[in-house]
Amino acid sequence: MSRIKGCFAQLKQEHKKALIPYVAAGDPNPEITVDLMHAMVASGADIIELGVPFSDPMADGPVIQKASERALVYGTSLSDVLAMVKTFRLTNNDTPVVLMGYLNPIEVMGYECFAKAAHDAGVDGVLTVDIPPEEAQSYIPALRACELDPIFLLSPTTTKDRMTIICQYASGFVYYVSVKGVTGTSALDTDEVAKRLAVIKEVTDLPIGVGFGIKNAETAAAVGQVADAVVVGSALVNLVEQNARSLSNEEGNKKITADISQVLVSMRTALDV
Repeated sequence: MSRIKGCFAQLKQEHKKALIPYVAAGDPNPEITVDLMHAMVASGADIIELGVPFSDPMADGPVIQKASERALVYGTSLSDVLAMVKTFRLTNNDTPVVLMGYLNPIEVMGYECFAKAAHDAGVDGVLTVDIPPEEAQSYIPALRACELDPIFLLSPTTTKDRMTIICQYASGFVYYVSVKGVTGTSALDTDEVAKRLAVIKEVTDLPIGVGFGIKNAETAAAVGQVADAVVVGSALVNLVEQNARSLSNEEGNKKITADISQVLVSMRTALDV
């Protein structure tokens, strides 16, 4: 059983929902990433979504775009991200890690080469934003051959027929984008999310994670009432930006880790009530 599947099975047994924080690898500097991953687990994270910095992150709003820019100042590459996961695995072999990013760096590395390197590093799933299933006929088999879960996005405008097609290719979980637009947007309507998740559940038995618009413990708890997992990204990356701008690397890293841990603890507590 994969780490992702095992994680959701355990949480279901415990009547809990998964908390999935997102951070961009190498943001605001490469030194923080592995320590921050461990801190997030200690603060209640069940799965880590690790962003692969990219120069044109078109699905992301300005907050995460700037995170990629900060990481790319240090030249943080896909190979560097895999090395970070490998280091994380030296002392944590249980928490699933999902890479979130774009196809270009993977194309450059090569599908088979990437899949093998990701598996060897300890990656569990890959969410590649800009490749639809129809164009992934070589990519998905390469992932599956290395026991990596291909994770796909569903949106408020995805039709039921389209959901059915996408879910046939997905494994691990599916990621429902709760609002129209890019990451970091507002106006999360939990009633509408509940309606859309009911439709998704008609076409797949996979767990459903919900992201975009999760800002605090209150919204996390509300989404946790209807979803299997809550994904929080921009709210955490905002904290990175605030501290990176005003503090030195060493001071900033400590403050970032403390602030993100505090937010995750509050979300974990709200989800478990």
